[in-house]
Amino acid sequence: MRMDSESNIQFLKLKAAVLMGGVGEEREVSIESGKNVASALRQGGLEVVTSDILPTNLSILEEGDIDVFFVALHGRFGEDGQLQRLMEQKSLSFTGSGSRASELAFDKMASKEFFAAGGLCVPRVVRFDIDKIEETKAGICGLGERFVVKPLRQGSTIGVSIVEGVEETVEAAVLCHQKYGECMIEEYISGRELTAGILNGRVLPIIEIRSKRGFYDYEAKYLDEGTEFLFDTIEDEGQVCQIKTSAINCFNSLGCRHFARVDFILSEDGKVYVLELNSIPGLTEHSLLPKAAARVGISMKDLCLEIVEPALFEGSSKYRNNQKVKSGS
Repeated sequence: MRMDSESNIQFLKLKAAVLMGGVGEEREVSIESGKNVASALRQGGLEVVTSDILPTNLSILEEGDIDVFFVALHGRFGEDGQLQRLMEQKSLSFTGSGSRASELAFDKMASKEFFAAGGLCVPRVVRFDIDKIEETKAGICGLGERFVVKPLRQGSTIGVSIVEGVEETVEAAVLCHQKYGECMIEEYISGRELTAGILNGRVLPIIEIRSKRGFYDYEAKYLDEGTEFLFDTIEDEGQVCQIKTSAINCFNSLGCRHFARVDFILSEDGKVYVLELNSIPGLTEHSLLPKAAARVGISMKDLCLEIVEPALFEGSSKYRNNQKVKSGS
């Protein structure tokens, strides 16, 4: 981020609307993210309003004095491309990826196909078909003895379960399908859980996640104080480079922008597997992206300003014109 960005924003008296809450299962986390973002942007000199936006209440999008919308929603409606499409149709400036990239990232099967097509390593997976139980059983028999059942379109590990045995896994998939809709069955990869945040094209320090619960589920993310988040645990520089390169490739392959977070498994035999990309990762005080940014000296205020600035430059004529004046062009 340019060193004069904060002063430019203060000088222009720009106004941001932080969108949070929504209808997804991650609503409470989103509200916490939104409050944290709003506080950071106020510290950075912006005038800030917040909105608990819903599909039935989009009035904030009609307010003509807002220069940029900071999307802090997680899960359905906010992270799946729906809200982004509405804002694109209105030609509004907003943070994060556009509607197409958001939609792809939120669909775990679709994003895996893009990652695999780009030469990245992903766990083998079978889409669960509730009407073809026997075919599903046959399809997963070659994936090992332990499986991961995941909803296709959820975040924060909601609805994810690790199951042993083909019959038990199919039963878990039926329950997942009933509660969350379409789901998939993935081979279980034993190894170390890693995540890499991306901020405007650069990869932040890699975090290793060590959960006392066996895997990094919703409780481990938000409720378990025993979960460890560690830096500099990968000694092999080649693996570090591979993870960072893979993170950028994932980001670019989906057409993402501004920021994201990519989750990996480093298997016991040293292979790097991409699990998924989060197009709007958590932005609470305890979330992983702010932790990684802080590791390299980027405060929450500066992190949010770095996310806002390209959105402003892309969409706000007030900001673009000011940048031209500053540069003398």
